[in-house]
Amino acid sequence: MSALVTPLCTADDASFWPWRTWTDFARLSPAEKLATTVIVPVAGMADWGLGHPLDAEELVLMHVIKSAVQAPPAGFVPLVIPPLRFVLGPAAGGAFAVDPPTAHALLREVALSIHASGFRRLILFNASPWNEELCAAASRDLRIELGLQIFRINLGHIGLDFHPTRSTTRREVQTVITCLTGRPPEPGPAAEPAAGPRWGDETVVPLAGPGVPLERGVVHGAELLSVAKSRVLSLFGEIATYPPLPRGGALATQTPP
Repeated sequence: MSALVTPLCTADDASFWPWRTWTDFARLSPAEKLATTVIVPVAGMADWGLGHPLDAEELVLMHVIKSAVQAPPAGFVPLVIPPLRFVLGPAAGGAFAVDPPTAHALLREVALSIHASGFRRLILFNASPWNEELCAAASRDLRIELGLQIFRINLGHIGLDFHPTRSTTRREVQTVITCLTGRPPEPGPAAEPAAGPRWGDETVVPLAGPGVPLERGVVHGAELLSVAKSRVLSLFGEIATYPPLPRGGALATQTPP
């Protein structure tokens, strides 16, 4: 990447879609495109009560993706687009969130572009607990409409869950952000407020007490990122073993008797 180009986000230059030229794409054969998996990062902006900036979802997600695609497993050919930032978010503490129909339409527009470019495999790689159902619904709808082969990965399912009441790894997420920013978190309240339901409660409960000290956070955060990378590489390896969808992705239809 040229030093004169403003980075769009944290990314691996070799696998980042925006750094490819039109001629790069023109050189790809149809078979090479079918063998490529396009990674669609989904990350909102919100205060998750961790004492860190609003872009923490994207910060963690893109570092995990970057580290994993730099040494992908055999048979896995990644191509990463910039993160989708205008998605769903918690009502309190969220920023730039959109309503579900708009978020779904955004995923559809991106998938249409990927499909029109000749690619058929993609991963919705989501950081936000508020977008897990959205990605699941969009995956189903786009599989039916476009014949795409879609996989889903959520940070919450690889040990980095941002959810304020469901998560059992909030301190780990906070520590990872401390490692990536090089800044300790702002201290939370002495005790956590009473939590609401484990799911469906949009109240972000601040994480109580001080975070891990900076020096320890840098070391432990790097260890946690390494574990997350290993889990993602395992999933990438599993995805690489899936054969292409039959009939070019077209759904089977029944012929009336």
